[in-house]
Amino acid sequence: MGKFYEEIPENVMEWIPKQKVFWVSTAPLSRHGHVNVSPKGGDCFGVPDRRTFWYMDMTGSGNETISHLLEPGNGRITILFNAFEGPPRILRLWGKGRVLEYDSPEFNEIVSRENITTMPGTRSIIVVDIHQVGTSCGYQVPFFSFVDYRHVLEDHFRKKVERYEQGNEKESMDRYWALKNAWSMDGLPGMRRGLKAGKEFSIEPIEKMVGKMAPKKGALATAELHVAYVAIALLMVLVAILAATHPAFEYFPAQRRMQVLLSQVTSIPDRSPSAAGVL
Repeated sequence: MGKFYEEIPENVMEWIPKQKVFWVSTAPLSRHGHVNVSPKGGDCFGVPDRRTFWYMDMTGSGNETISHLLEPGNGRITILFNAFEGPPRILRLWGKGRVLEYDSPEFNEIVSRENITTMPGTRSIIVVDIHQVGTSCGYQVPFFSFVDYRHVLEDHFRKKVERYEQGNEKESMDRYWALKNAWSMDGLPGMRRGLKAGKEFSIEPIEKMVGKMAPKKGALATAELHVAYVAIALLMVLVAILAATHPAFEYFPAQRRMQVLLSQVTSIPDRSPSAAGVL
């Protein structure tokens, strides 16, 4: 049955590296945003210790995970593993994710420390700082036999890098990131290198949603901020009125000034057409 831990159990530490596929789930903070689930394959992941998980993030047409992890106040991420052979098992790792973009000092440091072999098209290393681990039965998950890893993505970006190195500037990874990885489908900013390249090369990002619900760049975050600003402004007005009228504050100079102001406002003559003797 299901069990929870604050860190990865020792027997699970040995089980994780043997798996061939896992899933990554993230979401924006906004209630209007879209939850994202991405499958990851290959052997480019690791567990340096019982509270840390990392995986190599390959370039693709989407970048929801990166945008959600970089969103201020967010960073939530869940990693899901299933046992497709042997005893049944479901494993979830809950934590906060960090994006180490390609060729950044943090990226180069973890690649060296963990002896990671990067591939053409690698855009980042995602590091998960785990705060909760959960295992469950997995009795409903079917058996599957592993055949081989796909190499289509790796081969595609290897050829792309070769064309760039031969002098075709349009084949640069930064241009691709600007086109497809600079913004999420909800309009949240994504790869910093993609955003920078977009400005440098005047590259307009692709549309990732269609129809009336498709947001503009940054629209989701901006709308949430506007709501927050209005709520804060209303709260400040209520606090000011309370300070001006509550007996507990009657000896404070600020309250006396507020009371004078309120009395001046209420003493202004009524200039409405219904006022007696006016017009």
